Amino acid sequence: MAGKGNIGSDRALKKMISEASAGTHRVNDGLYLQVSKSGSTSWIFRFQLGGRRREMGLGTYPDVSMLAAKEASEDARRLVAKRIDPITARDQALADGRAQSEKVVTFKAYALDYIQTHRAGWSNVKHAQQWENTLTTYAFPVIGEKPISAVNTDDLLKILSPIWSVKNETASRVRNRLEAIISSAKARRLFEGENPALWKGHLETLLPKRNSLKRVKHHAALPYAEIPEFIFQLNQQAGLSARALLLVILTACRTSEVLQATWTEFDLDAAVWTIPAARMKARREHKVPLSANAVAILRSTPQLLGSPYVFPGTRPGRPLSQMAMAMLLRRMKCVDLTVHGFRSTFRDWAAEETSFPNMVAEMALAHTVGNAVEAAYRRGDLLAKRKELMQEWADYCVGLNTVHR
Repeated sequence: MAGKGNIGSDRALKKMISEASAGTHRVNDGLYLQVSKSGSTSWIFRFQLGGRRREMGLGTYPDVSMLAAKEASEDARRLVAKRIDPITARDQALADGRAQSEKVVTFKAYALDYIQTHRAGWSNVKHAQQWENTLTTYAFPVIGEKPISAVNTDDLLKILSPIWSVKNETASRVRNRLEAIISSAKARRLFEGENPALWKGHLETLLPKRNSLKRVKHHAALPYAEIPEFIFQLNQQAGLSARALLLVILTACRTSEVLQATWTEFDLDAAVWTIPAARMKARREHKVPLSANAVAILRSTPQLLGSPYVFPGTRPGRPLSQMAMAMLLRRMKCVDLTVHGFRSTFRDWAAEETSFPNMVAEMALAHTVGNAVEAAYRRGDLLAKRKELMQEWADYCVGLNTVHR
């Protein structure tokens, strides 16, 4: 064992290491540096407790600095003075830390477990998928990776406030589902305190009451329950702008994607519309499965000689103006709606009224949903599923009960 005095600096420590032979070398009271034959070094704290001499490893040098090793040995020495074994204390702290980390359950993990647990008890087979769709759309982006024990009122307001006035029916269902999930977690002792999703006496003081919202009709997106009546009224309108708006609604595509569509992009026999990457927001080619209703609209739309566009405008070589559909809505006395809002109408309907996975609706809207899904889509898997989804949407829009599944 080398050296009996304290080593007080890194320079002195390095000098000692350079001159030391393999073995254990004293650095401070109870603190030693062990040098192996290969030259690696590690810290050891030696102590005596209950008549037994023991050694406690404190890590390797230089990963653990001399200052950190001295502080650790001082902490251990204080425990020994209280007749506490520092090795046992450290092992218990590590075990407690592991146990605590294992107890951390994210909101998303618990919510999905809740859905799976209750799936068998729900009479409507679509119910579980509707729960998952709405939570994936509105709740998971805000609190999905947060421990369920840490979800609070501010989180609930971040989820609900953006949709409370414009999608109140959906927002109300989301709130009910959040309340049920957190109540379940509370029963299993994974959540403490008042449920932040409670309406009575809590969120009712922070959000407008639903009956007051019914008198407010300034919504950009039409509630999906009203879409069949709107389509009926739209079918009474003449002109290309009405046909274009019908195609926007039935395909859930963006306004520009429909207005700039050319006849060469459509294969009506296969009922597929291929939008080139250059015209897509994500700059990826997008295949749109066409419902029988959408195909019928296109087949009955005359092709104007000299124009490549499905919906040509009044100016030569130009498509229909975006203002044309906005003016149509104004003539229909729907000034509180926007054309783009029909995509939200479709998204809410798909989440609430169908059992299709969330990714299918996201792909229908041409949203990017990840490489694995993109690969599946390119193989055609999701194209078939989206074709089923778009036909169900078309049937819903025209008020049919037929389900093409």
